Amino acid sequence: MPDDFILKIENLNKSFGGVKATSNVNYKMKSGELSAIIGPNGAGKSTFFNLLTGFHRVDSGSVFYKGRDITNWHPHSIARLGIARAFQVSNIYHTLTAYENIRQAILTQQKKTLNFFTPARKLAERETMELLDTIGLHEQAHVTAGNLSQGDKKRLELALALGCRPDLLFLDEPTAGMSAEETHDTMMLVKKLNMELGLTILFTEHDMSVVFGYAQRLTVLHLGAIISEGTPAEVRADENVQKVYLGVEP
Repeated sequence: MPDDFILKIENLNKSFGGVKATSNVNYKMKSGELSAIIGPNGAGKSTFFNLLTGFHRVDSGSVFYKGRDITNWHPHSIARLGIARAFQVSNIYHTLTAYENIRQAILTQQKKTLNFFTPARKLAERETMELLDTIGLHEQAHVTAGNLSQGDKKRLELALALGCRPDLLFLDEPTAGMSAEETHDTMMLVKKLNMELGLTILFTEHDMSVVFGYAQRLTVLHLGAIISEGTPAEVRADENVQKVYLGVEP
């Protein structure tokens, strides 16, 4: 496998009760890409992410990360290898501050725990503050996570994923429930993480202005199978996509 393919999927299949959730999916992603997987509800997008991150077991097929077969690895093993995921439903600790949330994620990645010999406030302090700066939550560091705006909660969710120091990041509906301003700010942050930090990012999204405005490459799933792949312009012009997803009669 060429070194520039950070992710490679071969003939991926998964069924639930006889229903095909993914059907012979083949997919490649180069290091440094910012790409999107789209499709109507029930297309198989969440199942696809779950298979790649170990939350569902693959029936058949293979998942390779940097040339290494990680098919059916456990989620924590996949995370430690350098793959992180931010979920559509926020996965933060609402009763902790933004600072405490991020620090805990970093300590977990470093396999450290609070102890009697190191003051709690000193553990991972520098790394936590750097992440808060990166995602633009420095001023909200000591705000309880449950009191953050929807946009800031998503930023915090991103920070928790970044605390695992990933090279590959999956984002599930990163702008769900956001205002237009929050959507813009969040996607500019995603673009920054991709361009300035070199993070490879794959996201799902229903907002087509986000998909066509930020993704470098699009892959369209329908009934568990890939029906189109290419640049945003190529996918938009695909008659099959227009018919089954974009609601346009060719």
